Amino acid sequence: MRQQTLATQTGFEKYGRKTKRERFLEEMEQIVPWAELQALIEPHYPKGENGRPPVGMSIMLRVYLLQQWFNLSDPGAEDALYESPVLRRFVGIDLGRAPVPDESTILGFRHLLEKHELGGAMLNAVNQYLESRGIRITTGTIVDATIIHAPSSTKNRNGERDPEMHQTRKGKQWYFGLKAHIGVDSKQGHVHSLCTSAASVGDKHMLPDLLHGEERKVWGDGGYQGQGEAIRQAAPRAQDMTSRRVHYKNFVDELQKAKNRVKARVRAKVEHPFRILKRIFGFEKVRYRGIQKNHHRLCASFALVNLYLHRKRLTVARA
Repeated sequence: MRQQTLATQTGFEKYGRKTKRERFLEEMEQIVPWAELQALIEPHYPKGENGRPPVGMSIMLRVYLLQQWFNLSDPGAEDALYESPVLRRFVGIDLGRAPVPDESTILGFRHLLEKHELGGAMLNAVNQYLESRGIRITTGTIVDATIIHAPSSTKNRNGERDPEMHQTRKGKQWYFGLKAHIGVDSKQGHVHSLCTSAASVGDKHMLPDLLHGEERKVWGDGGYQGQGEAIRQAAPRAQDMTSRRVHYKNFVDELQKAKNRVKARVRAKVEHPFRILKRIFGFEKVRYRGIQKNHHRLCASFALVNLYLHRKRLTVARA
């Protein structure tokens, strides 16, 4: 191990305790499959044959994950690393030896991942890692979608909103942005498939792409009713367990209402990944223009959501 310089040393405080962020990063250090993720990136990462030597791949990967966990922009990640010794320690940066990667370097690494579509590969790699730890995808899938907001202002260089985003109405409220459609395992609760579309696209249109084909049951809310044929084509042995209509002009179907209530107890699991994505990771509004870039970020974020969701089981397995 290399000897640390004085730049890594903190003051001589008499009192202190681990912060919530520090405990979180220590937990993530243990459960992230670093070797598997680095193996995805290594074939595409610059070897330093031309120009200045590249920043270490491990450092750049850790910076990228910090961006997903704490919802940091490229310049925001650079500033946060200079400000926080906890983040520098996690990334492995010693300011006595080298500076923090600047925002253009962080941007270049993100573009590298997007160019080779490594976001989806990360999600698959994490799910394979979970399977190797006994957390396997079973034969039930819950489908759902959530709206991610996009800036609706036209006060920008082009004088227009993002042309790939659209608005939709939910209840009496209008939303502008994109929609993240996910397929979640009904037993384990983690995301195994993801599609991204404009917010105006109906949930049911993405249903076949959210199934892995081996399902015995498919769960969904009322937005997926009437899609029995689409389910059978994507998963021939699957039973349609989507919620049905209960309110009619002259009566309420109480029997179907009771069945929907039972189905809702299973469907509730699909909300857990959305809660982690939006409330814990802070991904409530898109950061980039266009569907493709945001789809890549969603894939990487849901890979980390899956790890966070099973963090206690993974920590016990490694102990």
